[in-house]
Amino acid sequence: MLTVETIEDLERLESLSGEWDRLAAAVFPRLPFTSPLWALGWWRSFRRNGLLARDRLHAYALRDIDGTLVALAPMFVTSRPGLGPALTRELQFFGADPYVTEWRGLVCLPDRAEEAIGVLAAHIEKERPADFVQWRGLPAGAEKRALDRDFRPQANLDVTVFYVDLPESWDAFRAALPRNVKESLRKCYNSLAREKHDFTLRVISSPDEAPGALDEFFRLHAMRADAQDTILHPDVFGDAARRGFLRAYCEAMARQDGLRIFQLVISGQVVATRIGFLLGDELYMYFSGYDLGWSRFSVMTTTVAEAIKWAIGQKVRVFNLSTGNDVSKTRWRPQIVDFVGGYSVGTGRASLAFSTMNAIRLRRSKVRRSVALTPSAPQGI
Repeated sequence: MLTVETIEDLERLESLSGEWDRLAAAVFPRLPFTSPLWALGWWRSFRRNGLLARDRLHAYALRDIDGTLVALAPMFVTSRPGLGPALTRELQFFGADPYVTEWRGLVCLPDRAEEAIGVLAAHIEKERPADFVQWRGLPAGAEKRALDRDFRPQANLDVTVFYVDLPESWDAFRAALPRNVKESLRKCYNSLAREKHDFTLRVISSPDEAPGALDEFFRLHAMRADAQDTILHPDVFGDAARRGFLRAYCEAMARQDGLRIFQLVISGQVVATRIGFLLGDELYMYFSGYDLGWSRFSVMTTTVAEAIKWAIGQKVRVFNLSTGNDVSKTRWRPQIVDFVGGYSVGTGRASLAFSTMNAIRLRRSKVRRSVALTPSAPQGI
């Protein structure tokens, strides 16, 4: 039987970093967002303590009978408004930001997930720290077996992770691709060669080079957000706080030899870039950016292809294409892992609080969608 410790002190949560790291390393596929480096940095950067919302640490550690850490839930309670009697109190996972954190949820040994979710849900129900709980990162199907029937699924909280098991050679990888993808790759490379554009793939990993590479990333990521006639991408890092958070995380990863920033360079100019995080023998591909002047050469596709070649050469086992169901991921014939989300809501006042918060979020999501359709408008409302 698992025991549950409620953690409301940041020093206590930080003291679990060593055990937490070992737990995060057991998650498959590996995700940067499950680590204490990401989560604790996120809390310091994004915790709110204002008039509209106030966040209070309320995490959980779940241990086996022998004391082994089986699961950790980096969570917090948000009171809205931040001062006075709260109209709503929501328990949710670290990572409540505009797109920066691509996955959030319970960090757990894979074979103990359903047990841990059930035990945690029962503990929260008994403790009642909030009016409702926002669940994220639940393995698909686990929510039906581990949570009670009052759980309310919410499709917009679902996340799909796409990853590729890498073979021993690029030729073997390419041979397994569909014919149309092979042809698309051929056109990418031929279009550059036809106009005599030689390119190189530069891989940035050192702490000294990381700041300059991130400057290039922020520039090209913002430029990509202005692209038309393609999938719309907001400028996720247009905000100084988000840029500061990513800089701190990337520089810490560089010191651990876990940062890989891929740059496609033509005539000394970086025309496309994508951030990667090396997690053991798995590579997680994070956000990207490219120069719109080079878009007709499909330089972003070439960058990913070259990053895959690099990863194969470095004996990387898993190439994680990240989240989001679009052709830039599905073209590579990836494996798919689905995670679901939703809410556990009490009755009476709790149900009213949830309805109020849900109505506010629906209005905000409509605003975000309208802003995303306006290229010159600021993002992240």
